[in-house]
Amino acid sequence: MLKKNCIKLILFLLFYFPVLSGQAKDYPLSDHYNGDVFFNTTQNQLLSFWDILAWKLKGTAAKWPKEIKNNSYPFSRHTGHEKAVVTFINHASFLIQLNGLNILTDPIFSQRASPSSFFGPERVRAPGLGMDDLPPIDVVIISHNHYDHLDLTSLRDIDSKFKPIFFVPVGDKKLLAENGIQNIHEMDWWNEHTIKQVKIIFTPVQHWSARGLFDKCKSLWGGYYIKSDEFNLYFGGDAGYSTYYSETRNKLGSPDLALLPIGAYDPENLMRINHMTPEDALKAHHDLGAKLSIGMHFGTFQLTDEPFEEPVKRIKQSGVSNFISLDVGESKAFN
Repeated sequence: MLKKNCIKLILFLLFYFPVLSGQAKDYPLSDHYNGDVFFNTTQNQLLSFWDILAWKLKGTAAKWPKEIKNNSYPFSRHTGHEKAVVTFINHASFLIQLNGLNILTDPIFSQRASPSSFFGPERVRAPGLGMDDLPPIDVVIISHNHYDHLDLTSLRDIDSKFKPIFFVPVGDKKLLAENGIQNIHEMDWWNEHTIKQVKIIFTPVQHWSARGLFDKCKSLWGGYYIKSDEFNLYFGGDAGYSTYYSETRNKLGSPDLALLPIGAYDPENLMRINHMTPEDALKAHHDLGAKLSIGMHFGTFQLTDEPFEEPVKRIKQSGVSNFISLDVGESKAFN
């Protein structure tokens, strides 16, 4: 068992700490950037090597299924009669159709959430929509640079096929540009950009960034508030619970829909600053005042120790009727 756990630890460290270097640029100083790194104005927690070593050697991760077959759903295309149509692809990837725009959130179609095709977390189910199933994509929004949210293979394929505009946090434009992507708009917290009368606003969340050993917090992280005349949507990226949700509501109003992470939280003493439990997500839902929330960031890649089915089960057990989950590939229309 110890040998097996050591092998898992080595693979985990290779996934989380590949030897890459990074430097923050001379961005304007702010309450969340000190000239060297970005940080939360709420709470900050970066796990050390020893934290991860102790966690992984315990070997307490629940056993996930090796493969889950997806149910089949017809593709729901926005006809113009709906205010919006939202389709859950997998993990934190959604297709959002509204106001004549097709928007992808944190798209990942790769088999692994990793810098390598040989190690790192492997998906247990296929994406609910494949690359060939997508309508023409106008906009891609990226919440932060972790491998399960910024998947370069997927972004290159999307760029090659659709040539959309990519919205990324401050510090990540260089990474995409080095991979041949050209139409990139870098966003700091509360920056906004308008496309077809739809405002895309980058909002603060409590998290962190890194793709290697030497680039921790050299780029920013966040969520997105998408505002149109008829429908307002909040995409929460990846985050721990914080006062940023009530701050977002106070600045921008309550959304019609919030997409909130509910997985990757166990062990809670290590994860809770940066990942919400289902109960934390319910508090974020309340703070935002969302008419409806949909859970995400569960059931695709085993990143932490909780059982496969637990996040959705805990949301259902809460009895909160306007916080739901969608099956992979399932759509919801808003009329």
